[in-house]
Amino acid sequence: MMERLEDIAHALIAEGKGILAADESPNTIKKRFNAIRLESTEENRRNYREMLFSTKEAMRKYISGVILHDETIRQKVSDGSMLTDILKAVGSLSGIKVDLGSKLLAAFPGETITEGLDGLRGRLREYYELGARFAKWRAVIAIDRTHLPTRGAIRQNAHALARYAALCQEAGIVPIIEPEVLMDGNPGNHSIDRCYDVTRCVLEQVFAALGEARVKFKGMLLKPNMVIDGENARHASVEEVAEKTLHCLKETVPAAVPGIVFLSGGQSDEEATAHLSAMNSLGPLPWALTFSYGRALQAAAMAAWGGKKENIAVGQHAFSHRARMNYLAALGKWSQQQEKAA
Repeated sequence: MMERLEDIAHALIAEGKGILAADESPNTIKKRFNAIRLESTEENRRNYREMLFSTKEAMRKYISGVILHDETIRQKVSDGSMLTDILKAVGSLSGIKVDLGSKLLAAFPGETITEGLDGLRGRLREYYELGARFAKWRAVIAIDRTHLPTRGAIRQNAHALARYAALCQEAGIVPIIEPEVLMDGNPGNHSIDRCYDVTRCVLEQVFAALGEARVKFKGMLLKPNMVIDGENARHASVEEVAEKTLHCLKETVPAAVPGIVFLSGGQSDEEATAHLSAMNSLGPLPWALTFSYGRALQAAAMAAWGGKKENIAVGQHAFSHRARMNYLAALGKWSQQQEKAA
């Protein structure tokens, strides 16, 4: 049985595979269900996740693990088995979101701090018993063209990430460290060079805090944003995003970290795939580069499914396609011709 942190981390980034982020809270998934005119009931949320997790081609070939919400890790399907049993059957690891969301940071207007450290040790023990072998904590870093983020907000979020990571490793759970410089917030008009400077500062502070907390770099994964201009000021080419992101990571991320699993925030499905592929084509690199996408893996599948049983097959086909495209990107082999050939 795979229990070493290093083994779990390497399994999550093996052979071009990546992570499906399916940890949306009921409030978040309600907004997405509203777009397809589907009521966000517990049953509909379970049916949707079951549709994704039962897509055998995608889950066996392209997805190494799934980040779950607290509701999902406890849910059963119609035959009485756990949703986590479906993941186990296709060889996918179960992960869990353990933060309690970002809240306004006192004395820092426009910035947030992620909460959830109180009682985390006990929650991690329970999640381990429920089958979780990795976890995720997201810190949200506001960015604008001149003033945000402040060093104080960065440091407080870095400290929280480090405390979370140390508690995870104590519990035998691989921590995914997610400091997200928010590309799709307001005003979203910063340049790629501004993003580079902020991302470098954030990662420097995060790894300083991780080191001070004695977090084992070999037993963790990093989930950062890519270095890209704001959603409302998109000018940089695919090549420029790839080059600046890699330069920033090489300056800040220790080679001991086994893998970097990017988030897709602020990018279209195809942009996130193209940028990942371009980076991997510039290898060899000190760490594996792959994906931990939520919306960029799910949006097409959710729209095709639409909450209808008769659409399960088309929803699964859409999910398999996006999973395969990102698998190819993690190998540096994606192309627009493959995108259109599906």
